[in-house]
Amino acid sequence: MTASSSSSANAARQALADRLREIRVDAELSVRQLSASAGWHEAKTSRIEHAKKVPSARDVRVWCDTCGQSDLAEELIAAVRAVNSAWLDWRRAERTGLKHLNVQVRELYERTKVLRVYSPTFIPGPVQTEDTIRAILTSVRLRRRVAVDDVDAAVAERVDRQESLLRGSHRFLILLEEAALAMQIGGPRVQAGQLRRLLEVQHLPAVSLGIIPAGIDRSELQWGVEMFFLFDHFQVSVELVSGFLNVTAPPEIGMYADTFAGLSDLASFGDTATGMINEALRRIDG
Repeated sequence: MTASSSSSANAARQALADRLREIRVDAELSVRQLSASAGWHEAKTSRIEHAKKVPSARDVRVWCDTCGQSDLAEELIAAVRAVNSAWLDWRRAERTGLKHLNVQVRELYERTKVLRVYSPTFIPGPVQTEDTIRAILTSVRLRRRVAVDDVDAAVAERVDRQESLLRGSHRFLILLEEAALAMQIGGPRVQAGQLRRLLEVQHLPAVSLGIIPAGIDRSELQWGVEMFFLFDHFQVSVELVSGFLNVTAPPEIGMYADTFAGLSDLASFGDTATGMINEALRRIDG
């Protein structure tokens, strides 16, 4: 697992390591005894117990069998999967192309009733046009040197998912920094079409769109942070340069929810937001 600065990822690793150590201690086995019975070096046991190494599913089964706790194996294997999904670098996520990752997250989007999105730099996926999606995924493939060219399939999946969600009973609360309106991905024509799309979705019952003015004073309220997606109250996904982070620890989710509320207090909605979008359109049209 790639190291992450997130306390969620680190805490999940440490909790798994602590649980495995407890099982060994309860079985009255030393590190040397467990390692000998498992058939691996003592250093491996030490690394697992100090959260330096995430065990494989097989490692967990052997550990539990050796400690006489075979009934705990499935529960701990599920914990391993949770640890491995807390942080995923782009190289690992995209090694077989771009479509499968979009397919993989569809269930998460579909079971989410309220999706809150904050973006400081560009207009996010749930309200992107097909042209914007294509421009972004083409850029991603080239920049991250994704070997498999399945951009068309990934675009089709994203468009279908978006249309399905907007037709359903889901709600989208989207906050943008005003700078996101000026970010060009695909050139002026694509960006103009994207801004017109924003004007359309702004009036959908399922969508609440707020824009934070560029010159607003941040002294007392919330300043900008990284782009994040808050899925109800059970997960936050954060896209970073090297990968993406899934936050599931309730205290950290609460911090993101509070941050979103603070940013909402700074945002303009309704006619004021419409005016800001139209002004961005006028700058593109010249």
